[in-house]
Amino acid sequence: MQTLRVYVNGEAREFPSPLSLADLITQLDLPPARVAVELNRAVVRRSDWIATQLNDDDRIEIVHFVGGGRS
Repeated sequence: MQTLRVYVNGEAREFPSPLSLADLITQLDLPPARVAVELNRAVVRRSDWIATQLNDDDRIEIVHFVGGGRS
């Protein structure tokens, strides 16, 4: 099995290849509706995650949206 090395929020990680952005979000156990993803400094729309294949040394930044309010 081939592996793929990508950087997630600055940390080198290895995953089985091939790997889509949607697969990565699933493997990281993240709620898709509550994150935004940037791939190599470009924001990727959620609707494009399935078709976006990752490559060695890609840099992914994931931002989590957190709800809140006043107390």
